[in-house]
Amino acid sequence: MSQSLVKNYVHIIFSTKNRVDFIDETIENELFSYIASLCKDFESQALQIGGTDNHIHILCLLSRKIALMKLVQEVKAHSSKWIKTKAEKYENFFWQDGYAAFSVSPTNVNTVINYIKNQREHHKEFGFKTEILNYYKKYQIEYDEKYLWD
Repeated sequence: MSQSLVKNYVHIIFSTKNRVDFIDETIENELFSYIASLCKDFESQALQIGGTDNHIHILCLLSRKIALMKLVQEVKAHSSKWIKTKAEKYENFFWQDGYAAFSVSPTNVNTVINYIKNQREHHKEFGFKTEILNYYKKYQIEYDEKYLWD
């Protein structure tokens, strides 16, 4: 094959350090827009970004030119630096070290978009810990509990 053709939808989840409630509704739209522009800079179009006060979800079409780990690293580094300049209350903002990422079938993209759009509503029923553990179970991901909540 003389050309490289790739279409990888990836659902990325990561939280604020120690799940501190930093992402309030006054900053979230601007933060999500900024993260979308970062994804675009790395040729990984963000289809939907959402979250709650202590974590975010990104559904993107991962570029064939960047490793997932590098994209997450760049998004976290640049957005963390950016948010610290927005107001004094964000000066101590940090993202957690790790992240979770899951492949998404093209047939499930709309379902994931709707799920991400409604994060605040979902989390009236259950917390981040329940959510992420459900994803690990669904995707059969083995994990060490001692590293989950540091």
